[in-house]
Amino acid sequence: MPDIVSNPAVASPSLPSGAAHGAFAAIDLGTNNCRLLVGIPTQAGSFRVLDSYSRVVRLGEGLITEGRLSETAMDRALVALQACAQKLLRRPLKRLVAVTTEACRRAANGAAFVARAQAATGLPIRIISAREEAELAMESCAPLLRPQDRRGLLFDIGGGSTEIAWIRGAGDSAQGRAELIGFISLPFGVVTLAERMGQGCYTPEGFDRVVDEVAEHLARFDRVHSIGREIRDGGVRLMGTSGTVTTLAGVALSLPRYSRPLVDGRVLPCEDADQALRDLFTLGREGLRQHPCVGPERADFVLPGCAIYAAIRRVWPSSCVTVADRGLREGMLLRMMRQDRSPPRRSSPPWRVASQPAP
Repeated sequence: MPDIVSNPAVASPSLPSGAAHGAFAAIDLGTNNCRLLVGIPTQAGSFRVLDSYSRVVRLGEGLITEGRLSETAMDRALVALQACAQKLLRRPLKRLVAVTTEACRRAANGAAFVARAQAATGLPIRIISAREEAELAMESCAPLLRPQDRRGLLFDIGGGSTEIAWIRGAGDSAQGRAELIGFISLPFGVVTLAERMGQGCYTPEGFDRVVDEVAEHLARFDRVHSIGREIRDGGVRLMGTSGTVTTLAGVALSLPRYSRPLVDGRVLPCEDADQALRDLFTLGREGLRQHPCVGPERADFVLPGCAIYAAIRRVWPSSCVTVADRGLREGMLLRMMRQDRSPPRRSSPPWRVASQPAP
C-alpha cells in the first residue's frame, strides 16, 4: 500500500476570530493559473490557511507562436488579480509577495503587462527568475523529505516550463535545512506543449517524440550532477509537484473525485504511476474531459504533462515518487515566515493594495 509522508503544510480552513491578524499572503500568476494563499504561522514551523483562490487564466495562450501575451489573456489575468486584491482588503497582512513566472519571462511584453497589473491592482507583482522558481518549489516540498534522505530530486511541471531541482537533504547541509545544489529550467510546459503539438500527444508517435526531446535535455543535467548514480547508491527521494503528478496519483488511487488530503504527501510506487499514465493515454481527449480527476479545463494539458513525466522516469528510474500538491504559494509563505523569525536586516518597502482596483 502507498504510504503518506507527514504533511506539516496541510491547513485548517477555520480559525478562531481574530486569528487573521498579521497574516502572510502569496500570489502566483503562472502561465495557466492565478493562485492566492493567505496563512498564519503555527508553532510547528508551518502555517494554517485562512483563505485561498485559484482561477485558470491561460496567460500564456498563444505565446509560443506570437512571442507576446495576448490582450484577451492579459484581461483574464487582470480579472483574477483584481479578485485577489479584493480578498486581501478583508484582512490585515504582515507581508505579501506576488510573483509571475515563465509566461512573463518569455513574452516581449511581459514587463509591460506586470507594470499594467501593478497599476490596476496595487499588488507588488514581480517577475521571478527560473532559479527563484525552483527555490520556492524546493521550499514548499522540503518538509516531505525524511531524515534519511541524502538528496531530493524535485520536478515541477508547469504551464510554460518545467523546473528540476537537485536538493541536498537537511542532514547533509551545513545550514540544517534543505539546500539547492543545482537546477534546470526546461522550455517545456503543459500549455506550450499542448499548443505546439496540437493533438500530437494523443498519438504514440507524437507522445514519444516529446519524451525523447525532454529526455535529451534531462540527460545533460544528469551528466553534470551524476544524479542517476546517486539514485542507484540510495538515499534519493524523487518528488513531483504540479497538476500532472497529482492527477496521476488520483487515477492510481481510483479516487471518485480529486482530494488533496488523500494525495499531498502520498508516496506512490512508480509502477502505479506508470499504469495511471497508460490509463489516461487510452482514454483519449473526450475520455479525459469526462474523467473526475481531469475535467474539461485540464483535458488538453494532461498528456503533454505525462510526456514530461515519462521522460523524467526514463532518465531517472526510481521505485517511488512522493506526490506534492503544493507549489510556489506554499514556498513563498514558508520563506516569508522563516525570514520573519530571523533578525531583521533591513526594512521591507511599504505596499498597499488599491482599495478600488481599476476595471
